[in-house]
Amino acid sequence: MNKLLLNSTVALAILASPAAAAELTVITAGDQNMVDYINDYLAPLFEQQNPGNTVRAVGTGPGDAGSQKILERFDAQAKADAATWDTDVAIVHEKFAGPMVQAGYLEAYRDKIATGKLVTRANADNALGTDVKGYVMPMFNSQTAVAYNPALVPNPPKSYAEIAEWAKAHPGQFGYNGIKGGASGVSFVMGWVYAFSGSDAQKLMYGPFDKAEEAKWDDAFAGLKEFTKSATLTPGNAGTLDLLSRGEIALGPVWVDMFYSWQADGRLPPELKLVLPAPGMPGQPMHYVIPAKAPNKDLAEKFVELATSPKVQAEGIVKKFNWYPGIDADEVKAELDDATWNKLFVDITPADLAEKGKPFPLAPYNTAILEAYEAKVAN
Repeated sequence: MNKLLLNSTVALAILASPAAAAELTVITAGDQNMVDYINDYLAPLFEQQNPGNTVRAVGTGPGDAGSQKILERFDAQAKADAATWDTDVAIVHEKFAGPMVQAGYLEAYRDKIATGKLVTRANADNALGTDVKGYVMPMFNSQTAVAYNPALVPNPPKSYAEIAEWAKAHPGQFGYNGIKGGASGVSFVMGWVYAFSGSDAQKLMYGPFDKAEEAKWDDAFAGLKEFTKSATLTPGNAGTLDLLSRGEIALGPVWVDMFYSWQADGRLPPELKLVLPAPGMPGQPMHYVIPAKAPNKDLAEKFVELATSPKVQAEGIVKKFNWYPGIDADEVKAELDDATWNKLFVDITPADLAEKGKPFPLAPYNTAILEAYEAKVAN
């Protein structure tokens, strides 16, 4: 081989070398299934479309504690004034998106990706009172609703007022876990306050915080105390589903994804159904965020764009986990078979979600409501 050909070969080898490729680091709060979803499904798909690049997912743990660890990680790198951070994409709970935006930790990237315009839920613009528009893309939306047994309740109550009347007429047949052992009960309590308190629900959800609002809730909690006397208190999210499966209760608040997963596993009778009562119940998203000092911003944007595309939302979010998509459900419909669509969107339609899928209250209102429940309902 002559010298010119050798030099050309070396140059081509350098250009093609995987050393120039990037490893995209994705850190995620949540259960192990979140890590598995990225490593086993999203990563191979992304790597196929972006040859030479790799994706590595790191879990930080379930619940708020997992997102808190991500926030602390960002805090530490900001205080160290690191030129670039060790994270390209993070997946965090809704309540942590606002503090991250306020601290200046996040990139405003939503308008840069094609799927940004497919987001329709208000919780992608306002996270528990903080403006996060442009900084987050919902990975999925989880939602609570009331599950019921049609054999026992052929005409289910469609509103909180109707639920209160029904429970009074059918003692012990409505079950919820109060505010202990699972967030489905917490969600039901928040929806009760939205429905019956003297406060403007919009203010509770979007602020501003005013401690004087608490004085308006007495009648709502007095009513909830009476309601709870007629209800069955369950040991948690799974406990409510278990009692429903055995016919020991006829109605109860549940997480929609958990409800459908139990049905798919045969742990819940297939005939049980869901209703989202007016004026609505809270749910919450998990958000994709990109740090302002991410080392691979362009690739990070490509990753989130793929993860929030209608096809991936259909196959990954809806089919694998029974979550509601992070983007407009109608955009996902074309990628779903009729059986999957009819399972997830017939009892509760996209229009129901848009109208009655609510955020949880602002953090200080949320805390005040939980404290009021303990003082005025649990005791």
